[in-house]
Amino acid sequence: MKLRIISFLAAALLAPAVLHGQARDDQFKKDAFSQNYTDTSKTQKPDSSQLFSFKQYFGSLAHKRPGNVQNLFIGSTVFLGGGQIYNRQYWKLPVVYGGIGAGVGLGIHFNNQFKATGDEKFKQYSTWSYVGAGLVWWGSLMDMTINFKSNQHPDPGKSTLYSILLPGLGQIYNGEYWKIPIYWGGMATALHFYSDNSRNYKRYKWIYEQLNSTDPDAQKPDRIDANTALVYRNLFRRYRDYSILATALVYVLQVVDANVFAYMQDFEMDDDISLRIEPTLITPEFASAPPAPGFGLTLRF
Repeated sequence: MKLRIISFLAAALLAPAVLHGQARDDQFKKDAFSQNYTDTSKTQKPDSSQLFSFKQYFGSLAHKRPGNVQNLFIGSTVFLGGGQIYNRQYWKLPVVYGGIGAGVGLGIHFNNQFKATGDEKFKQYSTWSYVGAGLVWWGSLMDMTINFKSNQHPDPGKSTLYSILLPGLGQIYNGEYWKIPIYWGGMATALHFYSDNSRNYKRYKWIYEQLNSTDPDAQKPDRIDANTALVYRNLFRRYRDYSILATALVYVLQVVDANVFAYMQDFEMDDDISLRIEPTLITPEFASAPPAPGFGLTLRF
């Protein structure tokens, strides 16, 4: 009899806790399929998973999507003035379109004059007109990058584009001024060797052509033979190509450097690598759970 009374009392005392736990488990199972874990309270961020997206680009121009600096840059290289539209600087559009249109138009005009008259000055005017149009195009991309508002500084995207548009500018944007002499010196050295090797290549190419010419009025140097001229021509052509490759490598290296070190600005470079183990009070995560805290260990680096 006493055993039955004790069992009845134990069941009466444990029933609420069991039912409460069962209800909590049922609620968890139910919410697991109905809760929305997407945080919609935050502002939509630009999609940087793709290098370029037409939907992202034109959505940014319509101010319906957040802008991505790399997406705007690539789109603006073809669709001129897109960066100015995104930055709401519409007054710059006539400058961009007018400058590029005038440069291209004058280039075509002077080129036709050169074909008609054969005067070399018109050829030079045509070349400089095209260069002017290119500078306006370059300036529109630089203007877009400078005026693009970012939530972080330095922004890896802006840093990369700065280095693409002007070598070393990404390092200046990152505050790493000491790298400027390294990259500028490397590019200047590579360009110097390119100029020197290109000049020698053209020289021995001319000598080789003169020695193999059948024209009686051709100038034939007597201090070098055709085979030697051919060897030097090929040698300096190879050196010229190496110089171009070295220039490209230094250029790409400074672009990568600007991007990587912009990402690593917030990277913790602390020498302290110690490990500490501390006791921690663990509380239930669910509000409906009964107050039954426990204890655990926390690792701190």
